[in-house]
Amino acid sequence: MTASPIEGLYNFRDTAGLPLRGGGVTPPGVLLRSDALASLTPKGLEALAATTVGVIVDLRTQAERTVAPDRIPDSRPITVVELPILQGAMADMAMQLGNGSSSAKTPPAHFDVPTLGDLYTQMLAGSADAFVQIARLIVAEKGSSASAVLVHCTAGKDRTGLATALMLDAGGVERAAVIDDYAASQNNLAGAWADGMIHAVSSYGVEITPALRLLITGTPPQAIEQALAWVDDHHGDAAGYLRSAGFTADELSLLRARFAA
Repeated sequence: MTASPIEGLYNFRDTAGLPLRGGGVTPPGVLLRSDALASLTPKGLEALAATTVGVIVDLRTQAERTVAPDRIPDSRPITVVELPILQGAMADMAMQLGNGSSSAKTPPAHFDVPTLGDLYTQMLAGSADAFVQIARLIVAEKGSSASAVLVHCTAGKDRTGLATALMLDAGGVERAAVIDDYAASQNNLAGAWADGMIHAVSSYGVEITPALRLLITGTPPQAIEQALAWVDDHHGDAAGYLRSAGFTADELSLLRARFAA
């Protein structure tokens, strides 16, 4: 597991230093990603406040936020934007798997555990407006004193992973680097975080099969490759996907400028 620079977080990182298709690398302080901020320690709050994060985008559902509310630094203004994406909410899925009962021993016969790739294509089909809002927030923050956008969900691997992949791909990052950034989450979450999440899901009476374990804790490259292939097949590329939901050519140019600065 890679140590997070923010105490209390497991999957926090800046998307800086990624190679661009036209040459150069992505700058720091544009797009950051993380797991939920509920476990930030006092030192972690200080460290987050010391970053250039000006906007935090929370992709969790209301139920997830209620159970584990974010801890936000109060030493300076930070805007929080709630953009719930239902697919990928593991706590909700666990309740569905166990029918809300701790007495269930196996997932109901009628429920098929989705693959990560299928989960991501469901997100893509149903959440384009949310992804466009994230892209617009990244564009809008240019020039402000606290210009970075931090995107997170619960694990920071699925909803956040897909959102980050779309932003980076549309912003001009080399596809192989986009995939590598996504895949890094599995190593970051291994150990205490993964063990805790497995325990939480199993507490609903759900049998932890290999497929379910991968869904909860994994980030295999094939999953994001499937999602990006879906984007390519249906919209040409990530930029085309965003344009299909109203992102303009001018906004796309500004997004690419942010990642090339």
